[in-house]
Amino acid sequence: MSIAERTTQTVWDGSLASGAGKLSNGSSGALDGLDVTWAARTERPDGKTSPEELAAAAHSSCFAMALALKLDENKTPPQQLAVESTVTLDEVDGLPTITTSRLKVRARVAGLGADAFAAVVDDAAALCPVSRLFAGAQISVDAQLA
Repeated sequence: MSIAERTTQTVWDGSLASGAGKLSNGSSGALDGLDVTWAARTERPDGKTSPEELAAAAHSSCFAMALALKLDENKTPPQQLAVESTVTLDEVDGLPTITTSRLKVRARVAGLGADAFAAVVDDAAALCPVSRLFAGAQISVDAQLA
């Protein structure tokens, strides 16, 4: 039995260059009505989203949850975690490919030194399901205590 399943639908109208899509029927409704376009993906967002931005949101939120769990297990719960993900779309062998997700973590954690924090971050990286989904991509984590 799965832990969770979530569904979102994209309805796309028109060609790639001039068309647009809209997210709907999301399990939570939180993404309903978000517009996606090729221009938002490769040029300027102009208030629209892209698969890379959605992937970055998934990765940053997943990693924050994994790190919070691992810090709790270490008996050093975080006061605050700020996790930023930058997902890169590059051309590889002539095909658009998501190649990297760079995570930037800034954490306020009482009673935890830099070496111990780095070990917990490594544990979180191994735990995060979105990191494992991106296993073929290059993932880097720049994590610092505040």
